Amino acid sequence: MTTRSPLRFLTATAGASLLLASCAVGPKAPDATLPPLASGAFVGADAPGVTAEAARDDWWRLYDDPILDSLIGQALTENNELEAAAANLRRVRAALGEARVGRFPATTTSAGVSTGRPSAATVPGLPAGTEAPETDTYDAGLDVAYEIDLFGRVESTIRAARADAAAAEAALDIVRVTVAAETARTYADACSANAQIAVAERTIELQSDSVDLTQRLLDAGSGNGLDTARARSALESSRASLPPLRAQRDGALFRLATLTGRTPAEASEAARACQRPPQLAQPIPVGDGAALLARRPDVRQAERNLAGAAARVNVATADLYPRISLGGSLGATALEADGLGDSENFRFSVGPLISWSFPNVFAARARIEQASAGSEAALATFDQTVLVALQETETALANYANELDRRSALQSARDQAATAARLSRLRFDAGADSFLTVLDAERTLAAADAQLASSDALVTTYQIALFKALAGGWSEG
Repeated sequence: MTTRSPLRFLTATAGASLLLASCAVGPKAPDATLPPLASGAFVGADAPGVTAEAARDDWWRLYDDPILDSLIGQALTENNELEAAAANLRRVRAALGEARVGRFPATTTSAGVSTGRPSAATVPGLPAGTEAPETDTYDAGLDVAYEIDLFGRVESTIRAARADAAAAEAALDIVRVTVAAETARTYADACSANAQIAVAERTIELQSDSVDLTQRLLDAGSGNGLDTARARSALESSRASLPPLRAQRDGALFRLATLTGRTPAEASEAARACQRPPQLAQPIPVGDGAALLARRPDVRQAERNLAGAAARVNVATADLYPRISLGGSLGATALEADGLGDSENFRFSVGPLISWSFPNVFAARARIEQASAGSEAALATFDQTVLVALQETETALANYANELDRRSALQSARDQAATAARLSRLRFDAGADSFLTVLDAERTLAAADAQLASSDALVTTYQIALFKALAGGWSEG
């Protein structure tokens, strides 16, 4: 979708649907409007790491990660929630086809044969006490009925069904957005857990060396048991961090299997071996508010629900007026089967039919009130959906920008902690500091490494949240 006037397109679509609804009988439909500032640049558009270029549907390809590309391709093909949404769309489209049949005449063909005997009292000239003769009657015919849609009931019904079909299509796109984003996030979670496991294992290796050193010093008579106990405590604390991280990784792999239509036993081995979350090598293209609202399938769904609700007000209002139909029948009735083709046995009828449930007008007005309330609720939902779309995007932009700043600070802190740990070890070797200083410096470095790895994971998580807010993934690119 281009960005030449996506907001105008969305507004025109909503307005046109409501205008069409107002052409039929019934009250004026509520007007769908967008906030005046909704079409401008995002508040966080000038943050580092983003650009005002148009957002992409296939955003995951920006990571240039073949494993991620493959996993999302599997998810968009095999995910069960997507299959259910696609089936629901087929169901709603079938209902639209049924509604469109209302534009055409209804036809009924019939053919039959019957055997009967009238009452003797109804046969003139029949002697008393004599039974009337049995007769066979053959009949074949065609009946046609066509509703003249004078008050727009049929067309309003079709408009409502068409809006339902478009809303179901948008609902399918919503699931696509969610599946693509959740697949990428879950893959990133598995990679991030592996990265944090690697940090913990490096810390454990370093602390194991410290334990060995303090034990050798103790055995040589130049150390003390306190330093050894402290070193062992730090080592065991680091070892205790590994099981939760492994559980996080395995849980992510199992979720990933479910998203791609697999059992946990078929979890991706490529994702299991991933050692770092996917990385972006370029700023994220975000576009502007106008493009966002035109892209977001939940906004399109809310707009289509509003159009359908407005059309149903007209359907309910049309029930206040009579229904006018033209009907006709053509056929033949004969006492012998071969007489059905004789001209004297042909029959026909044609004429209008007016049906009006006037005595039940109060029920019709109650249905109008229900439909009107539904239309007002749909309008409020549309307005809220627009605001939520803008809020989610701005929040994702803010989270991403601030986490980039935090990661930069954590990187500096980690570098300083590494320098401090190296210097403290040198001073200890030279006899200038106690081993407690070394231990504290190594603990600080381990914490800094863990925080940096956690921030790396959050950066990727916030990137994917931003891509999801921008509604990427609703087409298969």
